[in-house]
Amino acid sequence: MADGKKNMVTKWEDSAFEDEAGPTPESVWRLYDKGRKFKEAISLYDTVNTNENFFVGKQWEGVQANGLPTPVFNILKRDVCFVVSSITSDNLTVRATALAASAETSKLTEPVRILNEEFERIFEHNNVVNLLREFARDAAVRGDGCIYTRWDPDVETGQMVKGDIRSEIVPNTRVFFGNPNDRHVQTQPYIILESREIVRSLRKRARNNGCEDWDSICPDDDNTAVGPERRTDDKATKLFIMWKDEESGEIWGYECAQHATVRKPWRLGIRMYPIVWLNWDYISDCYHGQAMITGLIPNQIFINKMWAMSMLSLMTTAYPKIVYDRTRIPKWTNQIGQAIGVNGGDVSSVAKAIDPATISPQVSQFIEAAITQTNANLGATSVALGDTRPDNTSAIIALQRAAATPSEITKQNLQGCLESLARIYLEFMAEFYGIRKVDLPTPENVREAYEFTMREAPEEVSVDFDFSTFKDIPMAMKIDAGASSYYSEIASIQTLDNLLSQGKIDIVQYLERIPDGYISDRRGLIADIKRQRAVMTAPSSTPAGGGGDVVETGEKPDIPSGGGYSALQRKVKQGEEVR
Repeated sequence: MADGKKNMVTKWEDSAFEDEAGPTPESVWRLYDKGRKFKEAISLYDTVNTNENFFVGKQWEGVQANGLPTPVFNILKRDVCFVVSSITSDNLTVRATALAASAETSKLTEPVRILNEEFERIFEHNNVVNLLREFARDAAVRGDGCIYTRWDPDVETGQMVKGDIRSEIVPNTRVFFGNPNDRHVQTQPYIILESREIVRSLRKRARNNGCEDWDSICPDDDNTAVGPERRTDDKATKLFIMWKDEESGEIWGYECAQHATVRKPWRLGIRMYPIVWLNWDYISDCYHGQAMITGLIPNQIFINKMWAMSMLSLMTTAYPKIVYDRTRIPKWTNQIGQAIGVNGGDVSSVAKAIDPATISPQVSQFIEAAITQTNANLGATSVALGDTRPDNTSAIIALQRAAATPSEITKQNLQGCLESLARIYLEFMAEFYGIRKVDLPTPENVREAYEFTMREAPEEVSVDFDFSTFKDIPMAMKIDAGASSYYSEIASIQTLDNLLSQGKIDIVQYLERIPDGYISDRRGLIADIKRQRAVMTAPSSTPAGGGGDVVETGEKPDIPSGGGYSALQRKVKQGEEVR
């Protein structure tokens, strides 16, 4: 126990924290206060609150209307949803390949295939496609997106080893970097994640983790909760701090409340911070970025105000006014068909209708111009949004590609984040998966053993695979997304079709290289073809009497090169034709 405590202290000292006795709730809370003051200094909390209100349509929040109508023409939500949808894709895949510098790369074909199949399973299990949309949406509205990945040891996998990988979105207001002037995740001295949890649940976890001060966990004070909606009686702020050991490069973690430890320092088992961070637009010397909505809010306010004043003008002056002589008509009525009595005189001068005032057409023109220019600057043009009649298909495609150019940098950054997420998954797999059952094509020696016993060999066999071997295999990650991946697959199939039709490759080589998903049970088909070839090439057994028909194949027999002087060799020496 003493050795473990000494090791824990060493890890904390190597990370150059102030407290040399190890992390404590007080020392971590000081770092948290420091990070929160930085966010307040750049007005992050107010900016995020304003952006969220404008995105959901609460665009007159806190405004004194003074009788003015409060219309909302929310162009921001459509623009954000359009841009987020354009930079994300349903057809998102990650392909791992072994680097050429790896030893015996040819032997890594099956391990790489196993890794890629596991990537597909994890992406499906965590619904990464929708996760990336929420990730990009947070970056567009809040300025930053964050994906946190953790290991859940209680998940049933159907194997002897339990546990699986979990990824979730964390708001940028709850993420604190140790160096706020650096936006790169892996260079941080520490990272703090804040969460709000029920006090009863935190106490139970702390007690189960062997923390003596578990009963010190209590609801937050009024000065610790940010925002009035978070001041609840049964919630407490939990801080999870991660830091990197400078000697081994491993990530360590510690959880605490304001006055108590929830989980003592432990080794996460990975060498990368399990955080993926995306700035929508970079800000110099700051890990927080600029949201897309922040620069568009003045446009939205202008549009709403112009509409509000136009509506007020229409409500007050759009309809004709009646002016009448009160000395001759005591009371005017607008009831249909009602007669109005006049006390003598000429009735032509009794009442008069005043024509309504007209609004300048420039008002509607300015409103339309503001909406059009705002959309155009974001790439959400009428062509890109599908509002244009497609008279010329080529021109439409060209204009749509040109409209997507402004968001191309953000799209590339998003794909880089996906690559980082895949590397984090690889770290967790190599550390926690252990030995698990995987399906591999039946080896030839096993297939021959089945055939020897007159049984049909299975197409695949389950074998034990040690995922920790990925620690020693350097991998390269390739991202396929959207139309480019569709195009690359079609081009690959066309190339394979041409090679097969020209006889450059055979059917087995064709099936082994065709992308997954185009032919059902592709491995079984390959195994059937190989089995048929083995039967055709196997030597046929003849009866003991030498009977049996001889089939003329038209091929010249091989000339034996061993000892002896056969009849075939004599014919060759005499120059006779070999049949």
